[in-house]
Amino acid sequence: MNDKSETTIEGDGNCTPPEHTLHRRLFLQGLVGAGAASALSWTGLFSPAALAAEAKRQEKHCILLWLCGAPSQFETWDPKPGSVFGGPFRAIPTKLPGVQFSELMPNCAKIADKLAVVRSMKTKPNEHFQAIDLLTRGAAPREPFVRPILGSVLAQQLGHLDSPIPNFVFLDPNPKGNEFESFKAGNWAGWLGAQYGPVRAGGEYKLADVKRLADTTTQDFEQREALRKFLTKKFENDRQSAAASSQNATFSRVKGLMSCADLFDLEKVKPKDRERYGPGTFGLHTLLARNLVENGAPFVMVANGMPWDCHVFQHEIYQMLVPEMDRIVANLINDLEERGLLDKTLVVVMGEFGRTPWLNAARGRDHYPDAWSLAMTGAGIKRGVVVGATDADGVDVTEKPFNEKNLFATIFTALGLDPYAEYEADDIPTFYRVEDKAEPIREVLK
Repeated sequence: MNDKSETTIEGDGNCTPPEHTLHRRLFLQGLVGAGAASALSWTGLFSPAALAAEAKRQEKHCILLWLCGAPSQFETWDPKPGSVFGGPFRAIPTKLPGVQFSELMPNCAKIADKLAVVRSMKTKPNEHFQAIDLLTRGAAPREPFVRPILGSVLAQQLGHLDSPIPNFVFLDPNPKGNEFESFKAGNWAGWLGAQYGPVRAGGEYKLADVKRLADTTTQDFEQREALRKFLTKKFENDRQSAAASSQNATFSRVKGLMSCADLFDLEKVKPKDRERYGPGTFGLHTLLARNLVENGAPFVMVANGMPWDCHVFQHEIYQMLVPEMDRIVANLINDLEERGLLDKTLVVVMGEFGRTPWLNAARGRDHYPDAWSLAMTGAGIKRGVVVGATDADGVDVTEKPFNEKNLFATIFTALGLDPYAEYEADDIPTFYRVEDKAEPIREVLK
């Protein structure tokens, strides 16, 4: 987001302080604990150039635009003109006959025929931490086991560990963010292991400290790395040490990042592209996501603190937030299509729940998981589709309610993965990518 939208507004409508406590120490611990993924190099993975090119052509990707804090469905995908709860913004026609979006989203209205919108999400948690956990992992927790986040699963399934380009990139310039900060400090990769955790970046639009020292030759560097790898691998095997395994994965990831640092550098991107996506951090990180996917990254998640949690002055703040998101989403989808990437890149635009139909005393909308919306497009997704419906006031779902399990079944199916595959992990009970054989949202699948 840009600087204006990151301004915090205090008021009676804010979430209670104990729920939105900031834990910088936890976040920093999370950087260490979860930091270790790797990724996919087409030159090193295949020897024949033609085989490498074909494999890259067929590779699937996913970009998750995480609207953390939870966007209002009324001011985005499911306006309610004529309702007392509809708010001050008009509903405008889209490219789909009879379908309207909020007037704050004119660009998405013009490409509605490229989108699949789900207006009938219905989930249970109404607090951020629990809802973020549920909507990024796909199922409620079963203590003491930690289910891997979506990005870690897709990193394992779509990526390659011997690649310099990370399999899972998380772009978020804001180490704060209340419950989101606490969530980021947790274990994202779960039982899959640290090698499938995210590479975290944000804010500087380039990776720091990835240049080899000037007085170190390539041969010296490779010899030192080979010796380090041999000794640490021996230690890992002798001691059966999970910590050593994570450390080795981290070193491998850093080495890979040294070779692909330019992909994170916005100075390498055309100025016209930066103008279209910027000037806010959310847009510029979405541009980086496009750049990374274009070069082979399987999964990129873009977030920005929790700006969408508007318990106060909702309508005033949304006049900044929604038009920016609308422009970013439209640019991303059009760019992916022009580059021939949309058919193999799944794009998901969502938060952890929706907002209440009614306003609180501070003129904000509060948390509301009972009826909310999200949008998808790209790989495996049917375009120009709106599925599900809420009643005239947006209070409840009236057609085709879907939950997090239906969503995850849809994502895996769209990417060509078996949603009901069992996780192969030692010392844990039976877990599946999607529990309870939950059906995908078939109306949005090709």
